[in-house]
Amino acid sequence: MSRSGADLALLMLGGFRVLADRATAELAARGHDDVRPVHDFALQAILSGADSASELGRRMSVTKQAAAKTIAALEERRYVVREPDPDDRRRMRLQVTDHGLAMLREGEAIFDEMRRSWEEQVGADVLREVERALRALVGDRTVRLDSPGWVGHELES
Repeated sequence: MSRSGADLALLMLGGFRVLADRATAELAARGHDDVRPVHDFALQAILSGADSASELGRRMSVTKQAAAKTIAALEERRYVVREPDPDDRRRMRLQVTDHGLAMLREGEAIFDEMRRSWEEQVGADVLREVERALRALVGDRTVRLDSPGWVGHELES
């Protein structure tokens, strides 16, 4: 049976959603019941240098106000703090806390567990072939979830 290009796109999106939803549920079961996928994207952006609401908004392709709401949620959950900029004490910079880093590490471990589960379901060779095919189709560069539209390209200056 031949599938359409739209079916392929939905299948790939479905794979992402299954992994993201299961990871979110497992993080909740492990004590991080307040985390959402957008929080991971924001934390990754902050770790890569988005240290203000304006910069976080640019990196996540959302308004400054939406970024500020995400930052407030992350602060409330103790995943980030605002600290004075060592070069300009008037400016506050976002920093990921140890609690935030621990949650990210826990999330990575969960994704590793889910990958092993998929290997058990379809076989290690099949999963490696799927990964090889996806790399051939989308490239071997690391996908940056903090870039506009999640296109995975470097941000232009």
